[in-house]
Amino acid sequence: MYKIAVIGEYDSIYGFAALGLDTFPVSDPEEAKTKLQELAEGSYAVIYITEALAALLKKEIEKYREMLLPAIIQIPGVSGNTGAGVAGVKKSVEQAVGSDILFGQEN
Repeated sequence: MYKIAVIGEYDSIYGFAALGLDTFPVSDPEEAKTKLQELAEGSYAVIYITEALAALLKKEIEKYREMLLPAIIQIPGVSGNTGAGVAGVKKSVEQAVGSDILFGQEN
């Protein structure tokens, strides 16, 4: 059975444990890179990662973009929403359906 993980700064992710998700607080990019590799190679189908951390791990995350599993999804952290998570989901949907899903909508 696949699981869901959340990686990021402790203050940004601790609430996800109450939802039954596995949380992995990390304090530096190297630790985060190692943890992401470990989770991606394990039994995790979805890995949520804070936008700030994902910005530091772009090359590592890109390795998994074309793979079926895991889905790596960016979420806002305590520092706020940068828009990177929405942009990533939008790009994935555009690739899947061949159309801009937000065409004609105001940002």
